[in-house]
Amino acid sequence: MTSSTDSIAEILRDSFEKFTRAERQLADSLLANYPMSGLGSITAVAQEADVSTPTVVRMVQKLGFKGFPEFQRALRGELQARISDPIAKRETWAEGAPDAHILNRFTESVIGNISQTLAHIETASFDATCDLLADMERSVYVVGGRITRALADYFFLHMQVLRPDVTHIQSISNAWPHYLLEVKKGDVVVIFDVRRYENSTLKLAEMAAEKGAEIVLFTDQWQSPIAKLATHTFSCRIVVPSAWDSSIAPMLLLETVVAAVQERTWETTRPRMEALEDMFDRTRFFRKFT
Repeated sequence: MTSSTDSIAEILRDSFEKFTRAERQLADSLLANYPMSGLGSITAVAQEADVSTPTVVRMVQKLGFKGFPEFQRALRGELQARISDPIAKRETWAEGAPDAHILNRFTESVIGNISQTLAHIETASFDATCDLLADMERSVYVVGGRITRALADYFFLHMQVLRPDVTHIQSISNAWPHYLLEVKKGDVVVIFDVRRYENSTLKLAEMAAEKGAEIVLFTDQWQSPIAKLATHTFSCRIVVPSAWDSSIAPMLLLETVVAAVQERTWETTRPRMEALEDMFDRTRFFRKFT
């Protein structure tokens, strides 16, 4: 296994080129309904992928597991991590926490999260996402959940300055259907969704996909179910010594996206910024010291 923090799905994708044809077939089958597809008996898993049981054994060993039971324990652990509430999250680290000061422990976790997140970002997917967001022929919609709406709001605020036709979809489930009325084929819907994944956000993504929207997903290493619908998915590390997950890695990524889109759209963005600054001056929005 490449890292103790890598999900099995990430390890499967990273190892794909090393697999035999049958093992690739098995990997595709496991990823199709991940992680539930790997929780049946070894015979059922093999039959679903139309491979032999020895193929299943060989592949999980290539992934770094001693055998299929250990592989399934890891899958069940991921499933539990996906649905953990804040109390359960704290209990996973509190008992064995080292004596180092929380400032040091927290910072080390965040630095590790950033490194692991960047290690799994495909630059081609990142660039393609920025191209979509910079395309003025497409409308952009941004939505988050109960906690991630703070990220969505921050992203929306910056994108609104960079380009026209950007909409922040309110995360209240009885309000967002009205926004979907305006979504057209080819529009971009940026979604922030981390564990515990929200049913209303998934339903929004399903409806947006039905309308032909390009979905860009910012999620965690276990991946929101929305990943199956997304054109581009960015899996960020979020675990820190806290009852709450960290937003620092996804924040770094979205700020980098903003910087990249800014450069792609600068010819039209600069006059927008100049007009905005003029309005700030006229309304005395910011204090001047000259």
